[in-house]
Amino acid sequence: MIWLKAFHVIAMVTWFAGLFYLPRLFVYHADTADAPGLERFEIMERRLFALMTIGGAATIILGVLMIVAAPAYLKMGWLHVKLSLVTLLIAYHAYCYRLMRDFAERRNVRSSKWYRVFNEIPSLLLVGIVVLAVVKPF
Repeated sequence: MIWLKAFHVIAMVTWFAGLFYLPRLFVYHADTADAPGLERFEIMERRLFALMTIGGAATIILGVLMIVAAPAYLKMGWLHVKLSLVTLLIAYHAYCYRLMRDFAERRNVRSSKWYRVFNEIPSLLLVGIVVLAVVKPF
């Protein structure tokens, strides 16, 4: 179980690194107008999204394996809240994909300011998820 947890945390760090950086790329992409710059951001976003998706998938798979290894955790309220926050994180990840596709198809309608605010969402989710997993308040 401890090995699953260790690799779960490593995968989670990889996933969050992408979730923190991809919207930051969107900030810069929204302010870019020249064709080479637009193309460069599209490549960077696509590659980062692939890596963060691997981290996200590994995080989810390892989390499921931990629950299978210790199903008693499913009776604990904190885990239900944590899993709800993880569900929101998955939705955020999927929405990032949609935004990335909008940029690639030249359909972005949001400002860099909007992306700066959007970029803060994973930070809030991270705080909630980590506090629940470590403190186990209920």
